[in-house]
Amino acid sequence: MKKILLTAALIFTALFLSAQEKDNGNIVKTGDMVPDFKVKMFDGKETDIKALKGKVVLINFWATWCPSCIQELAVVQKEIIDRFAGKEFVFLPVSREDAYEKIAAFRKARGHNFPMGMDTDRSVYSKFAKISIPRNYVVDKTGKIVHMDIGYTPAQFKEMIEVIEKLLK
Repeated sequence: MKKILLTAALIFTALFLSAQEKDNGNIVKTGDMVPDFKVKMFDGKETDIKALKGKVVLINFWATWCPSCIQELAVVQKEIIDRFAGKEFVFLPVSREDAYEKIAAFRKARGHNFPMGMDTDRSVYSKFAKISIPRNYVVDKTGKIVHMDIGYTPAQFKEMIEVIEKLLK
């Protein structure tokens, strides 16, 4: 009987972990409308996602302690911000759970001066996902999520750039 219970427990655990891995903590999916949110920006202003309708938006969730996030943010100025300057495009990086002071030190140490949102209580992030950063969501001009990814690799980043370029044509 113990063997049967142990086997059943192991099978249940394996199935549970497999299901978690497949959904990757997603709350939204490609094809969904972007959830409504407002985020306080590093400069003290507020950005409302509704006000960005009509533009292509790249929402990027990151944190100061996340190695993949640091790698990704190191290339966004040249590969995203500069590339799409002057177009109907907004890069909206949102720090997940970092305090203002941590973000300020991070910006200074890394030389980042582009706008950044601050989601200190995870209220914005929790509309999109449960776990894992960095996370990217490309939103089209109608407000629909058309591309999303988790983590950072140069190949993923290149694919995301191609999606943005197609949406801006």
